[in-house]
Amino acid sequence: MASRGLIVGKFYPPHRGHHFLIDTALARVDELSVIVCGQPAQDPAGGLRAAWLQEIHPQIRVLLIDDTLDPDDSKVWAEHSIRWLGFVPDVVFSSEDYGDRFAHFLGCRHVQVDKARRAVPISGTQVRADPLACWDYLEPPARGYYARRICLVGAESTGKTTLAEALAGHYRTVWVPEYGREYTERKLTGGDDGGRWTAEEFFHIAETQCARENEAARRANRLLICDTDAFATAIWHRRYRGDRAPAVESIAAHHRRPDLYLLTDVDTPFVQDGTRDGETIRAWMHQAFVAELEAWHRPYRLLAGSFAERLAQAIGHVDDVLVTPGSKPPARSG
Repeated sequence: MASRGLIVGKFYPPHRGHHFLIDTALARVDELSVIVCGQPAQDPAGGLRAAWLQEIHPQIRVLLIDDTLDPDDSKVWAEHSIRWLGFVPDVVFSSEDYGDRFAHFLGCRHVQVDKARRAVPISGTQVRADPLACWDYLEPPARGYYARRICLVGAESTGKTTLAEALAGHYRTVWVPEYGREYTERKLTGGDDGGRWTAEEFFHIAETQCARENEAARRANRLLICDTDAFATAIWHRRYRGDRAPAVESIAAHHRRPDLYLLTDVDTPFVQDGTRDGETIRAWMHQAFVAELEAWHRPYRLLAGSFAERLAQAIGHVDDVLVTPGSKPPARSG
């Protein structure tokens, strides 16, 4: 008969100490169930934490429950755990002192794993207090969630892409190119003169930009540099379609908001690369970005001057973001 194990915890958030516990349990049982305890006010939410654990350990069974029980009542926890599981486990694994009492009421064995945190010296409290300092103890899903995000926006030919690449090099991290430019180049190559844009195209561009941003955040070194985002796509919709784009704006509103926008000024020579509108539209676009950034209450800083001056300004602003304590803004996605 297959042996069945159980782990119960908040995993708030999951870190490599938790993964060490799970891997240790998996080596000793045939089947492992992990109960994730979540409360409404927790950030990241319980559902997201449970999804991360399932992604990292696809071979385990993850159950999410509302954490409303008395944390000191091991008897009640044991009774509920058996009901949630539908069976009595053979062994419970933990890194805490409550494990013996909990296992007693479950009617199974208890295996305590790395109580002193010597194998993996980290705790959820430490991660929540300063996730960037705990980066080496986080797996890709949690890194994608906690990575600080900087987004460059601005009118055409103002050096956004060059700055994005330079910033990524300076901070030894990754950056997300502008998908809209890639899409436009394919559109023009395909014989379209670029003058006929549909609302569906902007929706597609915004969705793809967000997806690529979230994927890149998992590979980031504490910081992700974005060359535009869905918020900017909504402004380009106004430029080409002449009206607002509720569907695109909804994507921007619900996507993970950058910690800071860097707005590039138009005090640079215009260079026509064959895909750009022209120099006359730049002033309008710049003012549109300023107005929308302020209307959406999005934090931003203006970059002006030569490339070297803009890069130095950008590094100073990004450094301020990296040393500012606290978690990310409220609007997030996985």
